[in-house]
Amino acid sequence: MQVFTKTMRLDEKDLDQIVDDIAFLASVKDRGKILNILMSTHPADIADIIRNLPEKEQRYVFSLLDADTASEVIMELDDYSREKLVSELKHERISEIVDEMDSDDATDFVSELSEDVAEKVLASIDKQDSEEVKQLLRHEEDTAGGIMQMEFVAVRENVTVDEAIKEIRKKAEEVEEVYNVYVVDENDRLVGVLPLKRLILARPNTRVKNIMDEDVISVPTTMDQEEVANIFRRYNLVAVPVVDEEGRLLGRITIDDVVDVMEEEASEDIQKMAGLADEEEIRETSAFKISMVRLPWLLVAFVGELISALVLHHFEASLNQIFMAALFIPLMMAMGGNSGNQAAIIVVRAIALGELTPDDIFKRLRKEFRVSFIIGVTCGALLFVLVTLLGDMRFGAILAISMLIVILNATLVGASIPLILKKLGIDPAIATGPFISTSNDIIGLLIYLGLTSVLMQYL
Repeated sequence: MQVFTKTMRLDEKDLDQIVDDIAFLASVKDRGKILNILMSTHPADIADIIRNLPEKEQRYVFSLLDADTASEVIMELDDYSREKLVSELKHERISEIVDEMDSDDATDFVSELSEDVAEKVLASIDKQDSEEVKQLLRHEEDTAGGIMQMEFVAVRENVTVDEAIKEIRKKAEEVEEVYNVYVVDENDRLVGVLPLKRLILARPNTRVKNIMDEDVISVPTTMDQEEVANIFRRYNLVAVPVVDEEGRLLGRITIDDVVDVMEEEASEDIQKMAGLADEEEIRETSAFKISMVRLPWLLVAFVGELISALVLHHFEASLNQIFMAALFIPLMMAMGGNSGNQAAIIVVRAIALGELTPDDIFKRLRKEFRVSFIIGVTCGALLFVLVTLLGDMRFGAILAISMLIVILNATLVGASIPLILKKLGIDPAIATGPFISTSNDIIGLLIYLGLTSVLMQYL
């Protein structure tokens, strides 16, 4: 059997060349040369190679991988590629792959299988592994319990350092990465944590309870995965223990799982702000249902722009008299829209990360006001100089004042709307975009055209 050393990293040019080479070798079934290329390649890069191959060659190349490497590669694939590949595999091969996975990856993988295939796989794999997967499947997918793994090193508080190190050696094959040793009492309640470095440097006969940290950061199984990610970020953790309501140690979450969560949550927030469903829903849901999800927020924008049209109609006489005012409407709307969106994105992200407390709200609004004032003065001054050079200083002054007020308004609206939506119990990531676009267009037009109509009489 080929041993995959997993050392080589590929850049984009290497990847393109290797994909071409392997596609050809797969088409002629040259097993030996394909394995020679892949045996020193990292699983993440193998996944990229397979993803870029034609479907027939994808299946052939994946079939050449040993179960251990295949278990890592398949979890590096995107959902769509993984689904296509797994649909062609027999349950015996799937069972071999699942047997090599950590409990958290195995749970995620099994949850994606059809019910009958999942039952066959769970019946085929190691009994203890099967029980762990079944236990993890009971937790909600997006909670700490849903993303934790049950492979960890735990010792009793009265053991010695030497005994703790022996426990690590005993579990070395089962636990892929050891960052900390968890300390539990006779009822398996978490009472401390011992960093690996401190354990190694301690004297062999020292009791673990004398050198452990008793102030342990842990999370309950029910905690939302986004909140777990925030805890990792706030305390610079690489792993965190997961406990039940009685404080018993059930598992741990490691930094690699949290990176996946961060990527997933960021993608979800971006899609929500655009009024889109996630990738899986887009693939599995009909065009009509997707349209019904997107339409309500687009209708908000539709109604808003109709109101904007009515505002323009109201100022039709002024626009006929001052034709130049119409020329700068797109500029005013663009600057207002961009300023509002920038402020909104900052606030939405702060809300998502839990960085915005009630005490910070007014500080945030004041800061956004100062930022928008500087931007408004700068853009207004540039506009004044430009229009003055074109020969109309009076209109340049009106544009400069309008630009400042439009940007101030847009920024404050952009910063305020997510806070208001959050207060009303509406996800700011979903509704902020349409509300900001609509309100800034309407208010921006009223400010610009209203000021132009009034100031032209006095300047």
